[in-house]
Amino acid sequence: MRIRIFSCALIAFLGFATGTHSPRKASAQGTSSQALTPLQREIERESQRFASSSVEERRDALMRLGAMHRPDASRAAAAALHDPAAIVRATATHAVVWLAPDEAAALILPLLKDRDEFVRREAAYSLGETRSPLAVQDLITLLANDKKFSVRASAAVSLGLIGDERAVVPLAQALGKGAESSGLLNKLRGKRSGENEFVRRAAAVSLGQIHSRAGVPALIAALQDERAGEDVRRESARSLGLIADPSALPALRSALESHDPYLSRIAYEALHKIASADAARPT
Repeated sequence: MRIRIFSCALIAFLGFATGTHSPRKASAQGTSSQALTPLQREIERESQRFASSSVEERRDALMRLGAMHRPDASRAAAAALHDPAAIVRATATHAVVWLAPDEAAALILPLLKDRDEFVRREAAYSLGETRSPLAVQDLITLLANDKKFSVRASAAVSLGLIGDERAVVPLAQALGKGAESSGLLNKLRGKRSGENEFVRRAAAVSLGQIHSRAGVPALIAALQDERAGEDVRRESARSLGLIADPSALPALRSALESHDPYLSRIAYEALHKIASADAARPT
């Protein structure tokens, strides 16, 4: 009797040790999926939707991953940066920005050369969201060379968000570029000149965000150019107030007399900011 009991126990032990004990094996398989947290299961579920033939479903999955604001969700979204649909690639650039800044920028940068204007534009905007200095040189190149004004404008915006002084000279050049196409020529040349003004406005805003005095001469020139678009002059005045360099005082005082009431108000506020900054400086 004792021998029989011992034999049964030995068989059971051997089965346990070698993994042939079926209840334990089944239990191990079940816990592998249960080990995932609810968030991880959600990320996995959304990632599986990338295999869908529906562009809208793939895009929706990316939007959900991006809305999680989690690095692991962004890492899963990176697979869609190479999607055949432009709108999916563009959406993916925004979904990966919750990674570490340089990691996200490294993933997005190749899309600045995408064949689709929309993808390049959104990639440029997304690089601004990362705030990564790694993107500065490529955005400068985009600002100078891209054939589409929307892409150049998005590059200008993102350079301001990143705030790197390397961008000041290229932004100043973009602000001054095409100044001769303002005013009456805008009406004659129509849409193309209007597009250029859009880029100039973005450059003016970004120069103010960077707060570098090196951008002041270009901003003063744009403010004093009565042929420039109203938005370009207004944003130039606003940025001069943000930089608070006293050399802008004469141009801002002159703008107080502008026929544009919005420009006059912005110039007044800019003068106040410069006076406050000057008062705060140690004597």
